[in-house]
Amino acid sequence: MPFSGPLAVPLRALSWLGDQGTRAVAAVLLVAIAVPPVGELTRPYVTHAIFLLLCISFMRVDIAMLSAHLRRPRLVLLATAWTTIAVPALVGSIGHITGADAAAPGLYLALMLQASASPMMASPALAALMGLDATLVLITLVTSTALVPFTAPLFAYVFLGETLALSPAALGLKLAGILAAALAVAAVIRLAFGSDRIRRYRAPIDGFNILILFVFASAIMAHFLIDLVASPFRMLGLAVLAFAVFFLLLGITMLLFRRFGRERAMALGVMVSLRNMGLMLAATDGAIPGMTWLYFAMSQFPIHLAPQLLRPVVDRLRSSSLPSGGTDHGAISPARE
Repeated sequence: MPFSGPLAVPLRALSWLGDQGTRAVAAVLLVAIAVPPVGELTRPYVTHAIFLLLCISFMRVDIAMLSAHLRRPRLVLLATAWTTIAVPALVGSIGHITGADAAAPGLYLALMLQASASPMMASPALAALMGLDATLVLITLVTSTALVPFTAPLFAYVFLGETLALSPAALGLKLAGILAAALAVAAVIRLAFGSDRIRRYRAPIDGFNILILFVFASAIMAHFLIDLVASPFRMLGLAVLAFAVFFLLLGITMLLFRRFGRERAMALGVMVSLRNMGLMLAATDGAIPGMTWLYFAMSQFPIHLAPQLLRPVVDRLRSSSLPSGGTDHGAISPARE
C-alpha cells in the first residue's frame, strides 16, 4: 500500500516489519535477549503492552466470520471446554498428585497460571502465518477469553490456595476489567476508523503489534543472561519443561480433535499450546515468585519459535491431505495473514 503525508516513513517502516511474519516473531525474542538494558526500561510497561495487544486483537475481529462459526458451534464448544476447563484441571490434578505443588510451589504456580490462561491473542495470526484455519482459532479464542475471568479464579481457589498473592475473586475481577476495557477501546477504534480501513492498514498494524510484543519480550527476558550464567542447568531444565509442555498440549489436542480433520486439529493444537501468560501476569500485577518469572521467560522460546518450527510440519500435512493438483478449499492460504 502506498503511503503519503508526514506519517509515510514510519508507516512504511511498520509495514516492512509486519511483512516479515514469523521471522520477526522469532527475531523479537533474540533481540530482547541481546539487549537486556532495554528490558529494565520496559519492565514497568508490561501491563500496558499486554493491554495494547488485547486492544489490537479485539479491534481486528471479523464479526461476519465469528457469526458463521457460531452457527455451527459444536467444534468451538468442545475446543473451548478443552482449553479452558480440562487443561487447567489436568495440570492442577497432576501437580497435586505428584506433590509438585509442595515441592516446587513457584514452578507449580507458573504452570497453573499458564494452564488457566486463555490462548494468546496473537494465535489466530500465527495460525494463519502457518497456513492453518485462523477463523476457527479466532472464534475459540474469543469464547475461551470470555470464560477466563470465571474459570481462572475457580482453579486458583481449588489448586493454588495461598500460593497466589492475589485472591481468586480479585484475580477474576482484574481479568474481567482488563478484557472489558480492551474490548471497549477496540470498539471505539472500530467505530472511529471502520473495519475497511483497519483491514487496509493491516501491514503497519502487524508491525506495531511486533513492536509491542518486543516490549513484553524484553521485559520478561531482562535477566535471562544473568540467570543463565548463574544457573545454567536450572535454566536448561526450565527450557526443556517449557518445550515439553508446549508439545504435549499440541500433541494431545491434535489427538483429541483428529476426527474433525488433521488441519483443524493442528490449528486447535497450536492455539491450545500458545497460552496468554501475559494476561495472567497483568492480572497479578507481576506479584509472582522469582521461579514463576523464570519459567515465564523460558516459555517465550516455544511461543516465539513455534511458527518457524511448525511451518514445515504444516506444509507436509497440507500436501499429504491434498490430491495431486488439488486444492483444499477449507484451509486458509499459507500467505501472510
